[in-house]
Amino acid sequence: MVAAGAGAGVLVQRRHTRRIADDPERAILEAPPAGRPLSVASSDGTELHVEVFGAEEAPTLVLLHGWTEALRYWVYVIRELSDQFRIVAYDLRGHGRSGRAPGDDYSLARFGDDLEAVLEATVPGDEQAVVAGHSLGGMSIAAWAEHHDVSRRVRGAALLFTGLGGLVGGQLVVHVPRFAQALADPVARYAFLGARGSLPRVSTPVSYAAIRYVAFGPRATPAQVAFYERMLVACPADVRSKVGLAMQEMELHHVLPRLTVPTLVMDGENDRLTPLTHARRIAEELPDLFELVVLPETGHMGPLERPADVCVALRRLLADAGRDIVAAASGSPGAQLGNAP
Repeated sequence: MVAAGAGAGVLVQRRHTRRIADDPERAILEAPPAGRPLSVASSDGTELHVEVFGAEEAPTLVLLHGWTEALRYWVYVIRELSDQFRIVAYDLRGHGRSGRAPGDDYSLARFGDDLEAVLEATVPGDEQAVVAGHSLGGMSIAAWAEHHDVSRRVRGAALLFTGLGGLVGGQLVVHVPRFAQALADPVARYAFLGARGSLPRVSTPVSYAAIRYVAFGPRATPAQVAFYERMLVACPADVRSKVGLAMQEMELHHVLPRLTVPTLVMDGENDRLTPLTHARRIAEELPDLFELVVLPETGHMGPLERPADVCVALRRLLADAGRDIVAAASGSPGAQLGNAP
């Protein structure tokens, strides 16, 4: 019986591995574009790994990935937009190829300082960028806005699948059955976001199913889920824990009045990590909401699940920012970009 059970387990694992290998998206995800590498030192000395894609003279879009991710998370967006825009993407502190934080400082304020350092190093002083952040990346943009001059550095912002306070509560408790009921308890929330346990080094049907349920919507493909799973496993457990606790303690809604540039807000209909209540509150409190976009049948990983829709929205924001730049340069409020969609 034991041998039969082990044999069945091996068969299930092989089928799981084959489904991922046979997914056509796998070839795209495993061959991300190569950027021009750059090392940027943040204000506390943290070395940030940055890559630049596209023509140097094109308008700049700065991409910030989320918790336990890496800059390659943006593979679809970079492939789609780098022919029109200069894209700057970087690994957040402790993630990917960026260095660990001195003194283990993973506070949201430090993530904001990192964005300022990247903008200083990659965007000429007389130019402005559009910044877009997924999940922790969106939180980092808000943290940056609290202590830095927004209008001097950026022309537009995008807060994608993110929240600015009260994480792992509200609708999440409703949508996730049984085990997540306990997340109403603050102690359990800390255990969820601050967990330091090791993760399976190889994707299994169980780990895959858990990640798919919590982080993805029904349209995600096997390769997309496995792609994120590999980033999650690669993120050091102590970094994952410290950043998770910083997000749990975060409250940044008071910063929104300082984000005075046109700001795109996007969330997924099935986002269980930062449910729609977060996006709607952010949209209501922004002084210059560009657009609130809700993607149906989409979870927390919208840039992986629905890259075409994310790129369309970012193009609209970038075109609007471009019109503002042209109008400011010409002194005419009606100036338009010739090739704006």
